[in-house]
Order: sequence, then C-alpha cells, then structure tokens
Amino acid sequence: MNIRILQEYDAQIYQEVRLSALKLNPEAFGSTYEREAGFSLETVKERVKPTGDKYMVGAFDDGKSLVGMVTFVRESNLKIRHKGNVFGMYIAPDNRGQGLGKSLMSELISRARNCDGLEQINLTVVSTNVSAKKLYESLGFEVYGTERHALKDKGHYYDEDLMVLFI
Repeated sequence: MNIRILQEYDAQIYQEVRLSALKLNPEAFGSTYEREAGFSLETVKERVKPTGDKYMVGAFDDGKSLVGMVTFVRESNLKIRHKGNVFGMYIAPDNRGQGLGKSLMSELISRARNCDGLEQINLTVVSTNVSAKKLYESLGFEVYGTERHALKDKGHYYDEDLMVLFI
C-alpha cells in the first residue's frame, strides 16, 4: 500500500471512489450521490487540491487504485482556528479489515500535529458504526457527545457521536 496526500491530478479517481462511497454507504456521509454526481472535474480538482489547512490522505493498492481516503480541514475563523476536522473517511469494501483506516488516520494526525497552533481534531461518526468508533478510539479519540437525528436519509434518522483528539 502507498499512503500519500492526494493532488489535483487525482481528481478523477477520487471522484469515482467518492461516488462509490456515497452509493454504498449513504448513511456515513453528510452529502449524497445525487449532489456530488453533478460536480464538474474542475470543482473536484479544487476540492482535492491540498493547502496548508486542508488535505486528503489516500491509500493506493499495488495496482495503483485508490482504495481508501480521509480528509482534514482546519477551521479558518480566528477563535476556532485551534481546531481541525476529519471528514469523508472511507475504505473500499474489499480492503476493509486490513488496517488501512488506521494507516490513513495516523498519517492525517501526524500531518495535523505539524499545523502551528492546532490543539484538537474533531470528527463525527454514526453512533451505530462500531468498527469506526473502535478505530478512532484506538488512536486516542474520545466521545464527548451525541447528536440525535444528525443525519436524515430517506426518512431514516442517524445519530452521530462527536469525538475529539487533543494533540
């Protein structure tokens, strides 16, 4: 496996995997397949383009296919700039259970530690996603609350646990 920061030239493969994730696990994301299927390649390139405060970590298999990804975004407002957020964690079904999630998150956390003034990393996870919560807890994240009915998809509500890692 190769773990690296995604670049603009990865936009097409990122979009393919992202749309697959939104189809396969719609309950795990705040966005929808229908919304993102209409994004232009230029929009996706801008989304993928890394900056000092935003980056996507990708896992590529030996065939150079993108099989996992996670996004870090630092808050921009002055009073909350000490916080960053994790979004869009996804591992392709055939690659789950191999430690990729831990590798992706470890790389994300390692890079976040280099952000001057960053003190904490926040994330949300669907409360019933036990395997994801175990992964995050193994990296030091702690649940500090639960948002009831955080997501609603096709009439079904999903609660989300709010988790934090102080760095």
